[in-house]
Amino acid sequence: MSAALPSQPAIAETVAALRAIVRGYRAAGETVALVPTMGALHEGHLQLVREGRKRADRAIATIFVNPTQFGPNEDFARYPRDRDGDLAKLASAGASAVFLPTVETMYPSGFATTVSVAGLTEGLCGAYRPGHFAGVATVVTKLLMQALPDVALFGEKDYQQLQVIRRFVRDLDIPVEIQGVPTIREADGLALSSRNAYLTPAERAVAPLLHALLDEIAEKLQAGQDAAPLLEAGMGRLGEAGFGPVQYLAFVDADTLQPMGRADRPGRLLVAAYLGKTRLIDNIAVPPRGA
Repeated sequence: MSAALPSQPAIAETVAALRAIVRGYRAAGETVALVPTMGALHEGHLQLVREGRKRADRAIATIFVNPTQFGPNEDFARYPRDRDGDLAKLASAGASAVFLPTVETMYPSGFATTVSVAGLTEGLCGAYRPGHFAGVATVVTKLLMQALPDVALFGEKDYQQLQVIRRFVRDLDIPVEIQGVPTIREADGLALSSRNAYLTPAERAVAPLLHALLDEIAEKLQAGQDAAPLLEAGMGRLGEAGFGPVQYLAFVDADTLQPMGRADRPGRLLVAAYLGKTRLIDNIAVPPRGA
């Protein structure tokens, strides 16, 4: 489906420049996929771009480390940034264009509007990162309206974020399809993340336990066991392995994110825990028992 690609993606640093690029694609009868990122790109991001090229003629990536989704004690200042490396990776993945706005472009003087989503944002990461999802919802709304793509792609690793985005896109009638893409993992199961770069070698050796534990709990849930004792035991195992604090280990409804006691409908197991100074998250789908 993808159109012939230039050797290097076009660069847009202003909204007007981005819209001019999209306007050119539209004039040629081409469809557009958008892949919002914060840079420090890894194989998971590049898979989003490749999937976007399957679903549209052109894939546009955005790179913007969004300050409004970081809390006051979080890692905004040290979040990894590698513009030249990211652009090279995006070229190799087939991105047709890259949007590289500044903070001033996204939040000009006097900016006073916030998009917030009730319900879905109140538990899990939302309980530990006040304002995070309002920051995500606001910046993603802006990116969608700036580019007006046919489809936008997001990784399932940030599952709560994906559900929040799906919700406000429906609620606000934004004319774009939101497509989740399965998590890309290392060979030992660790979900790819830009923050994995923070891990020491010793921490990196322990980190795959997150995914292994989710797999074990999911198997027991599908065998009919109750969630509560499994989650309690899992929290203990993470602590014994050196994770801490463990913010949550939860089994929730895949759509509403409300807690579930048994695997009687599509569910999701999610975890967030610190390993040293690095906050790691992961999740997996849990089909209903017998499915």
